[in-house]
Amino acid sequence: MSDKSKILFLCDRGDAFSGLPQGLDATHEVVVERDPLRAIARLNRDRFAGVFVAPQFRSELARLAQTLHKERILEEMPDGVVLLDEENTLIWANQQFQQWLDGTDLLGTDFYSALGRPEILGPDYCPFHTALTSGNPSSSTLRTTDNRYFQVHAVVAQENEQRTRHLIVTVRDSTDEWLHRQKLEAIHRAGIEIADLTPEEVFGMSVEDRIELVKSNILHYTQDVLHFDVVEIRLLDQKSGQLSPLLAFGLNAEATERALYAQPQGNGVTGFVAATGKSYLCEDATSDPLYLEGFKGAKSSLTVPLSWHDQVIGTFNVESPEPGAFTESDLQFLEIFARDVAVSLNTLELLAAQKANTAQESVEAIHRAVAMPVDEILNDSVNIMEQYIGHEPEVVERLKRVLQNARDIKQVIQKVGQKMTPSHAVPASAQVEQHTRLRNQRVLVVDADEAVRNDAHALLERYGCIVETAHEGGEAIYMVRNSGAGYDAIIVDVSLPDMGGFELLVKLKESLEIVPLILMTSFGYDPGHSIVKARREGLHADAVLYKPFRLDQLVNTVESIIASTTASHGIEAS
Repeated sequence: MSDKSKILFLCDRGDAFSGLPQGLDATHEVVVERDPLRAIARLNRDRFAGVFVAPQFRSELARLAQTLHKERILEEMPDGVVLLDEENTLIWANQQFQQWLDGTDLLGTDFYSALGRPEILGPDYCPFHTALTSGNPSSSTLRTTDNRYFQVHAVVAQENEQRTRHLIVTVRDSTDEWLHRQKLEAIHRAGIEIADLTPEEVFGMSVEDRIELVKSNILHYTQDVLHFDVVEIRLLDQKSGQLSPLLAFGLNAEATERALYAQPQGNGVTGFVAATGKSYLCEDATSDPLYLEGFKGAKSSLTVPLSWHDQVIGTFNVESPEPGAFTESDLQFLEIFARDVAVSLNTLELLAAQKANTAQESVEAIHRAVAMPVDEILNDSVNIMEQYIGHEPEVVERLKRVLQNARDIKQVIQKVGQKMTPSHAVPASAQVEQHTRLRNQRVLVVDADEAVRNDAHALLERYGCIVETAHEGGEAIYMVRNSGAGYDAIIVDVSLPDMGGFELLVKLKESLEIVPLILMTSFGYDPGHSIVKARREGLHADAVLYKPFRLDQLVNTVESIIASTTASHGIEAS
């Protein structure tokens, strides 16, 4: 390397060293440039003891001084700025652009080669050529082999018509924006695929299998797309406010089994998020007053609500052993993913509800088809049994077994139905209002009208009642006599084919200490004054139903009579 001081000489072709002081080239290293802009690039890179300008360039000294001033401003810009000739050769580059290339001196090389031949993503696939030929600015995006993204914007800088045209190109590093966009797209695809099942897959999977598949997909995408390794999802019980674990990975057993409720205090970050519906970024778990340890050594956490139609249905929590491991971008990504998770969980609930509803309808259809024939078996059996009592003990015993088996058939159907449609599989909005006093209560309905007997089965059995029916009074007496455990309520039409409702009450009082009778009548129709007479015999004041009756009237009346009978026997009502 020469120890001589450098002199920059700006001249036209053929003028090299002409005009220089004699002998200067012997005492100094003379660097010749024939373009003012290239001379600026030289001045920016190297130290020079002096600058000599050929006569033909001296008129441009003022413009050159302005250019040098602008060049110093461009050096301070956060974006890259380069000057290219018509062959895309780098004439000058500011400090930011050179830093992106690790400070390598690539002046004089092709622009695209300097960036490692990047892929041009558009919208203009020849931005520099377009700018030079059209004279209009042009833009495009480049992707390098190391997955960095640069947005370039080229404009023509023409000094005059005789001189060579140049391109001023601004280069902005848009890597973060592109990676952010790609991650959002990946999260969206993952959200769609969480519960993406074909009809064939759905048909062959149980609700439990679907739940496990959704949980597996959530964990897979949380780890592979979001890069979070410690995950916990809890679902909120809207009635109790309890947050039950649905998925937990990387947490210790104590944290997973911890009882948490949607309350802002005393239930950790998870309880706070569920109660407020607000996301929570815990940057330092060791000092955060809300944080409850998820795993030993945890230093930070991020928790967002799972929301469906503005209602919090659960929480999504991730944790890290590093303090301040989560950023605002992580928060945004997790919130977006959580919305898709909530949609998937709701879809899963709808599938479970659809299956439960289908099973429930099937059980009810079977029960409707079986209930009346079984009642006919009961009616025929008690009629025959009454004739053989005292005469054929063996026949009576066999008939009793027939009665019991017929009653067992209906009980089996009800139990199978409960297993096929468990209450947790049915949405709260579709669940029948609970009337616990009616469950397992035995009810006898006596009416000649088959439609009334059918309705009694359909309406009362949905609340857990055990319903049997009879056509007339005599048959009802046989049913009561051979009911075994007796009936908790007996609903009777005021006008039966063989006797009136009052007459049946009197006959039943001969064998029952308390008769839990309810009389049914059409509005204003009571030819035998059965209701008036029955009330004189102790009929409860509420024990009257007017046909056609509403469901709530039927349920409330039956409940009232059961409660009254229970109180009369000195038993505390449940």
